[in-house]
Parts: sequence; C-alpha cells; structure tokens
Amino acid sequence: MRIAVVMPRGGVMDRDRLNSMENVALALNRRSQFKAETRFICEAGANTPAAPDMTITVPAGLNKAAHSRAVLKALQDFAPDLVEYHQQLGCAAEFAKRLPGVKHVLYRHTRIRPPRHLIDRMRYRARLRAFDRLIFVSRAARTEFLADYPAFDARASVVCNPIDMDCWRGDPEDREKLILFSGRAMAEKGLDAFCEALAVVLDRKPEWRGALMLGDWDQHREWAKPHIQALSRFGDRVEIRKSAPLAEVRDVARRAAIAAVPSRVAEAMGLTALEAHAAGAALISSGRGGLREASGLHALYTEPETDGLIQAMLRLIEDDAGRIAMARDAQAFVARTHAPQSRAAELDRLRIEVTGASESGPVARLTA
Repeated sequence: MRIAVVMPRGGVMDRDRLNSMENVALALNRRSQFKAETRFICEAGANTPAAPDMTITVPAGLNKAAHSRAVLKALQDFAPDLVEYHQQLGCAAEFAKRLPGVKHVLYRHTRIRPPRHLIDRMRYRARLRAFDRLIFVSRAARTEFLADYPAFDARASVVCNPIDMDCWRGDPEDREKLILFSGRAMAEKGLDAFCEALAVVLDRKPEWRGALMLGDWDQHREWAKPHIQALSRFGDRVEIRKSAPLAEVRDVARRAAIAAVPSRVAEAMGLTALEAHAAGAALISSGRGGLREASGLHALYTEPETDGLIQAMLRLIEDDAGRIAMARDAQAFVARTHAPQSRAAELDRLRIEVTGASESGPVARLTA
C-alpha cells in the first residue's frame, strides 16, 4: 500500500525543530507495517531532515495557491493508494477532488470548529464528504464532531495520540521543585489563571519555582504580556521561554515535579498532558475534552481557575510521597495505554479497512 502523509503548509519536519503533530506522525510511521511504502510530503528547508529517505519536499515560501499546486503535483507523481492529510481541511478536500481513484483520510489533531451558521455548516459538510475516513485523536473529539455532523458517524474513527516514551521518560523521584506550564500563550489554555495561582504559591513556598514554555508567542504576545509581567517580581525563580523548540520543552518537563494543563476548552486530546506524564511530572488537569482520556485516573483534576489551581498545587507540594506515586503510576499508564506500537496498529487496521487491502497482500489499484 503506497501511502502519502501530507503535513500542513509551513512544516519542514526538521529533526531539531519538530512540532508535536510531526512527532505523532513520525512515531506512528516508525511502527507501521507500511513504513517502507509511506512518504511524507512537506516543505523543503530542514537543516536535519527527520525522515530523509521517506520525505518528498515542495519548495518553501510559496503562497497558498502555489503551495497547493506543488503538493498536488507531488501527489500525482507519487501515485499513492491512500492519502492522509494531517490537520488541514479546506485544501485537502480540494486535493481529494482532484485525485480520483485514491482513498483520502483527514487526520485531525484539534477540534473541527462548530459551524457558526447554516452556510458554515453546508460548506464544512461539502468539504468533509471528500474524505473516505475522518480520524480523531480522542473519543471526546469524535463525539463533539458528531454532535454537529451526525451524518458522518460511519466515517468517523478514533486513533488516540501516541507518546514515544524513549524520547520523554524521566525519573519521577529525581525532580526539581518546579511547576510547569507548557502551551500556547492564550486565554483558552488557562495561562492567566496559572500565572495568578503560581504567584500565590511561590509566595507561600519560597523554595519552589515556576517554568512557562509559551507556544505561538508572537501571535498572542499582546494578550499574554501583562500576565507574564506580573511574575517578574520573582526574578530567576520563574523561567520563561517563548516559542521554544520541543527539545527544550522536553528538557524542562523532565525536571519539573508538577505540570499543569488548565485548559478552558475541550481539548481534542492533550498532547501536553501525555508529555508531562511521560516525562515523570505529577499533573494538574482541567480534564476537559480528551484530557481525561490522556490521563485516566492519574491526574489531579480541578476547574481551570485560580483558586482551584492554587489548592491543587499546594496539595501536591505538601505530599511528596503522594506526588511521586501519582507521577510514577501515570507514567506507567501512559507507557501501557498510549504506546506508539498499539496506536500504529490501530491506524494500519483503518488503512486496510479503507482501501480494501489485505494484511499481507498488495492493495488493488482503486477506481473512482
């Protein structure tokens, strides 16, 4: 089975600057039975390509229309049996229409926005019909989608995000007195409530520190600045890193005793939660959307507001043994439940189902 995995515009799949979505796609492919027949389509420009023998690149810096033409040409040249589009919807639907005789799968890492009005609903429905299968990263995300688009029930499947423990694993007992927030610098991620709670806790617990790994900083800086500046009085007791590469996020997560994911929205899955568990931190979570699927019984759940976060932080700080046990159990749960080999097998079964291929034989060339 020849599979093309199309990554979003702007992605170059550089090993030293991989984003979470690219990490998921690579982790799944490394364990796939179709690994040798899979090619990633992304932009050129990686200093150290993450999968050089499995990558088809298109020129970087193209405008949207030119980029779409380049990706379409790459797909036509490769002639896949199956195309998986990570995240993108509008342009992927157009590609699907231009490539008859091929099966098309949309792989969503975040929510599909609820329709705002009837025209929105009709436009999204028309785009979604272009795909033979829609993959969501949690049961919660699938359920939310079907509430808006129930007609797609038979096409909607779930493959929860994997986490590569070899990359993230840290020792739950060897931790700094550090409380971590890692996420986009915006209100829906609960950054403001975290900053307010952290300030109270650092005043009460002077031996503890904070770390903020802020994604998409340039896009959200004007909103985020006042909340970050309120922590300036703590000096070097609070580490602040803006739009840091994933390698830096991983390093801090391995040091932190506590991590918080106080999202106010229903997260599709919550890779940040998986990463914190894998790294060995005890997690405070809002539990919204797919976050409970990410953590199971192994997080301290609270509403994503200041008072709840303060109490959760203090509870974990004041119970060393309980905090370490929670982190250790969560790490084992994630290694068992979200293993890449299990998720890759689930994805491969869906690929076989969609194309009509057999487990051992080649796929028959499909017709429209």
